[in-house]
Amino acid sequence: MPLHNALSHSYRSRTSNSCPASFLAYNNLMIIKQTRNTLADTYLDAVKIRRQVFIGEQGVPAAIEIDRNEAYCLHFVLYDDNGKPCATCRLLPDSNQKTVTLQRMAVLKEYRGQALGQELMTYVLTYAQKQGIERISLHAQLSARTFYAKLGFQEEGERFEEAGIEHITMTKDLPHSPL
Repeated sequence: MPLHNALSHSYRSRTSNSCPASFLAYNNLMIIKQTRNTLADTYLDAVKIRRQVFIGEQGVPAAIEIDRNEAYCLHFVLYDDNGKPCATCRLLPDSNQKTVTLQRMAVLKEYRGQALGQELMTYVLTYAQKQGIERISLHAQLSARTFYAKLGFQEEGERFEEAGIEHITMTKDLPHSPL
């Protein structure tokens, strides 16, 4: 199923023994949902997280945070074992459908340091690979470079400012997924 045709999907993840003990104790079962429907509860949960993190914590203007690409993106939300949304990101497909831009990666403050961002990213990378995506790019805030590097992203180009925050472009080539 091509990325642009994916409407809604849920995924359940059981934590493994390789996760920190605090993560295991807190999250025995997580659910990841995705949607392109900007009227869906999943999308609204994504926006709530983004507003809290980007607008509330980082001072990004609302006009920049919620943009004209919302309906073109596939939005992902990770929910904790109590069903509370705690992390989100979105994929914006390029016109060639072989590359995507990962955007709006955010984890609520009270959930940071529990590997939830890594769990969501691992799912999104696997999902993209299964959809035939060959490359993912993103604009990483400088404070998040190490996080993305651990997931295999490479820095490209020079630093730049976006929404008043320093960023750098990072990319990851995905291996071909066998059918």
